[in-house]
Amino acid sequence: MEVTTEQLLTAFTETLYMVTWSLLFACIIGIPLGVLLVVTRKGHILQNTVIFNILNPIINILRSVPFIILLVALIPITRFIVDSSIGVKAAIVPLVFYAGPYIARLVENSLLEVDQGIIEAAQAMGANAWQIIWRFMLPEGLSSLILTLTTATIGLVGATAMAGVVGAGGIGNLAITYGYQRYDNITMLVTVIILVVIVQSVQSLGNFISRKIRRR
Repeated sequence: MEVTTEQLLTAFTETLYMVTWSLLFACIIGIPLGVLLVVTRKGHILQNTVIFNILNPIINILRSVPFIILLVALIPITRFIVDSSIGVKAAIVPLVFYAGPYIARLVENSLLEVDQGIIEAAQAMGANAWQIIWRFMLPEGLSSLILTLTTATIGLVGATAMAGVVGAGGIGNLAITYGYQRYDNITMLVTVIILVVIVQSVQSLGNFISRKIRRR
């Protein structure tokens, strides 16, 4: 049985659905965590060694767990949240746990690149911590943050393909079910091409937006 165009379109839509929602929730978690990692580190505007020393190892631990293991380990939590451990919606839960710490670390790296002189100038003007973060750090690091989100999105595309192993749907599930298990090389090739096109499109868009922001 060959894969139909309708099945490919459905799988493509499912992949976009998983990437979009997991990226949204991961950003809601990861961006504030990344900011906290920067501002609470030693010598920064909200230095707090307790918070930093708690967050830093937790993020390192979550980032060190391979996604396929995280996918299985979080099955009880996934069932509790979405009442299922398989399918597109169920895949979003482990994807958020996977991408959230990853984004936090990338955001941290982006914000650490902001010139310390800008922060010192903001403090000299009497700006409080919130104003420094919102009006100086984030705008100055925006170009780098766009590339950060681009990298995170590409990582999520790869993770959704891996989630297909446990029947999460999307391009990965199609590749496993038809391409691998049924020895359909054509389907496997088509799914790989689709994933490559998605990744290239995301990277090109991210680079374009980042360049536009940097020129301003």
